[in-house]
Amino acid sequence: MPIDLKDEPFPWKQLIIVGICRFSEPLAFNSILAYSYVMVKDLGIHEKDASFYSGLLLSAYAVAEAITALGWGAISDVYGRKPVALIGLAGVALSSLAFGFAQTYWVALLARFVGGALNGNVAIMQTMVQEMVKNPAHEPKAYATQPFVWTLGGIIGSAMGGFLAQPARFYPGTFSQDGVFGRYPYLLPNLVAALGIVLAIIQGMLFLEETLPMQEDEPEEETTQAALMHEPTINERAPLLTAQHSTLPRDAGRQRDRSSISRSSVTRGSRSRAFSGGSFRHRSMSIVEGLRQIRKKPSFLEDGMPSAIDQRFDIRRDSFGTMHSIKIRHHEILPAPITRPDPTGPKKTFNKTVVMLTLALTIIAFHQMAYITNLPVYLLDESARDGIDFIGGLGLDLHDVGTFLAVNGLIALFTQGVIFPIFVEKIGVWATFVSMIVLYPTTYIIVPFISALPDKLVSPGVYLSLFLQGLYGILVFPCALILLKNATPSPLVLGRVNGAAMSACCLARTISSPLVGVVYAAGGSAAAWFFLAGCAVLGALQLFLVPREHVDNVKVENIVKDAVQEVIHPHQHHISDTDSVAVADYED
Repeated sequence: MPIDLKDEPFPWKQLIIVGICRFSEPLAFNSILAYSYVMVKDLGIHEKDASFYSGLLLSAYAVAEAITALGWGAISDVYGRKPVALIGLAGVALSSLAFGFAQTYWVALLARFVGGALNGNVAIMQTMVQEMVKNPAHEPKAYATQPFVWTLGGIIGSAMGGFLAQPARFYPGTFSQDGVFGRYPYLLPNLVAALGIVLAIIQGMLFLEETLPMQEDEPEEETTQAALMHEPTINERAPLLTAQHSTLPRDAGRQRDRSSISRSSVTRGSRSRAFSGGSFRHRSMSIVEGLRQIRKKPSFLEDGMPSAIDQRFDIRRDSFGTMHSIKIRHHEILPAPITRPDPTGPKKTFNKTVVMLTLALTIIAFHQMAYITNLPVYLLDESARDGIDFIGGLGLDLHDVGTFLAVNGLIALFTQGVIFPIFVEKIGVWATFVSMIVLYPTTYIIVPFISALPDKLVSPGVYLSLFLQGLYGILVFPCALILLKNATPSPLVLGRVNGAAMSACCLARTISSPLVGVVYAAGGSAAAWFFLAGCAVLGALQLFLVPREHVDNVKVENIVKDAVQEVIHPHQHHISDTDSVAVADYED
């Protein structure tokens, strides 16, 4: 007799192992953010162009990931998640070492690009979390671990980059100018990151379990009527339509669909044979077929920047990129059980509301990423004049930048864990969405005037800007995703809408760093900040084009509050309304 899904234990051990692997990656990703501007100048790039080439260096990794992510996803469907995840970690470690030893800009750029190309973990680890969690009620807590450990690793990585770069300059008593760390001033943070990743690989090889299910061959496809008899209710957890079917796919009657966005739709029989030791030719054909199918599905792109919001969002889940479970009280896209075609005909997938909300998300993603990559440049750039300086920067050092970025991560965690659930429940989704977008330009407008403050107020001014940027971004992004999900006409097209929104946001993040660098190089620091303020104002004006089809009330299951209660009352099991709904969705 099969075990009831509700009785499945929470996979603490495997989640901790995946979390360690996940934690090790941002050590390398985020350390470069603190010193990329200084490193670019040391590698021979003229100071006037350094901001652009620094942004290009940061974007190279994401571009390479976008190119190779689909292939790694297809390979993981054939050979398993574990080997692809460990190969991805090894690629990051090798890339970090090559980057630390780089003595020309183009070698450093190539190292970043190769590292992104070798890293197949863009969606693999999130897929592993999805496949190892059997009880649907455990999903919100399990998904919350990923953005949490990523942000925590980003905090340490940012501090590490600021305090370990140029060790011979900052710690001359320990590191000699003639030694290896004097000749390669940016090797130490990359070496430490690589060692951390190697330790993660070793524990993954020893303890990480394969999550790719080895499925048996299934009988021929059921008819549409039989599928409807098995599963009459369509919700956001129902599988998406395939290209061959105009109605429910054969998996619609299954209690739980474990497929992820990054997995290919290779038939279960062929995948099982390939994974269990089929011929090389058969595996190659499976990978090719997987690539054909996976191109039809949305892909993940990760920017590698510190953020408490999961940039690899999926509107089919109830976390909306946060570390909380969010219950929508009234959800228009979850209709009554579908038993016959809609007499009014199919609704347009990309209606005006969906398009406008996607545009709003794209604008936010653009200036968010440009801010976090341009801020270290501004902090490190030498001042051009006393008083208000619209040309140069603040003239701080790497230690200051590392501290600012690390504290920014702590601010982001506090905002998401404490402020977000209270604010959204009190103010509402639509009001939060509108107010944050309207206020967003203040983040960028105040930065050029920090240079006019007395020295003792410069740091508080920077922290104020960081707090505002984190507050606005953390509050507005999940609300925009909730509105986007609510505007989607059918749960059957959630994947398509999510893929389009994610692709647009990823493209915006990829081009924002080099573009703001061009503006900085051409017009000075104030020009870059006012450019971002103009983008934020454009986002506020775009609100007039967003139809007011919104969710008034949501309930946020606060993971921080739940964790505190679990520590205080470890033997009490708290079942929330969201958990009950999640379990009910999977019951027959």
